[in-house]
Amino acid sequence: MTDHALPIAANLRGLDHDAWLAALEDVVEAHGTFTPLGRDHAATFLDAGPKLLVTFENAAEVRALPDALPRGFAYARQDGWSHLGIISHTESWFRDVAIYRHIDRLIDDGFFEDFEDVLFYGAQAGGYGAAAYSVAAPGARVLALAPQATLEARIAAWDQRFVTHRRVSFADRYGYAPDMIDAARQVWIAYNPQQRLDAMHAALFTRANVQMLRARGLNGRLDTVLDTLGALEPTIRAAMAGTLTPELFTELTSGRKTFAGYRRLLVRRARETGHVALAAGLCRRFLSEGRDPYWARQLDEMGMPADPDPATPH
Repeated sequence: MTDHALPIAANLRGLDHDAWLAALEDVVEAHGTFTPLGRDHAATFLDAGPKLLVTFENAAEVRALPDALPRGFAYARQDGWSHLGIISHTESWFRDVAIYRHIDRLIDDGFFEDFEDVLFYGAQAGGYGAAAYSVAAPGARVLALAPQATLEARIAAWDQRFVTHRRVSFADRYGYAPDMIDAARQVWIAYNPQQRLDAMHAALFTRANVQMLRARGLNGRLDTVLDTLGALEPTIRAAMAGTLTPELFTELTSGRKTFAGYRRLLVRRARETGHVALAAGLCRRFLSEGRDPYWARQLDEMGMPADPDPATPH
């Protein structure tokens, strides 16, 4: 705890969207300000210490968290950081004139200049938002997990995952995220290089002030996986401090070796490349650590025994 820590003890799990939003507003108003941004977005601000965490999150994803509070609230409570949250009620990629105007007002008021350190954070669409709006605070740091650079077809037609969202304009203000990070002090782009489309987006962010954090073997939503490994909070804290490095990120994510998704990837890759004995050995080792029927099924599919040297019955 710090002198700036805020006593936030709310838990908003189990509420429908409208009730959740009303309850969130009450929590925020006790410590800062809540600002609706048109129909599809809202901004929350917790006024605490001289470090500012800016997050971009989707309401449905926030409501699925253990306390249904934006991620930044934990750092306001534990570290005494101030927190500016931009919340989307839809899959908008934070492309909304109401957000542009809110950020413009903050710039005009010198809001970001009041803080010693500023970190913009988000994952996927939120990672796009963190990078795109970081231009509002020159000298800020940015941590973006598996961000899209843009969905504009002229640039990213190869990404067919979000075709239905291409009606959203990425060609106006705060549009092309890689161009918006030029004034940032430090930028970290975390992604799984085995996820081809995420890796292609990450490559578009290549700049002198960018460090790539490769999360090899971590499939699924990167923020959720890092949370599962206990790596997300220390990664965010290191980014705020400016001490995050690829080596530290690798150390923080070393728990992936016991992560089920990573293990399944290892076995699948071994099988696909014809290394059946290696795949079987991995399955046996993982099976010896706990009764997971998945590994037994893999051995059955390969026609391999669970015991490499079964005892000969007498």
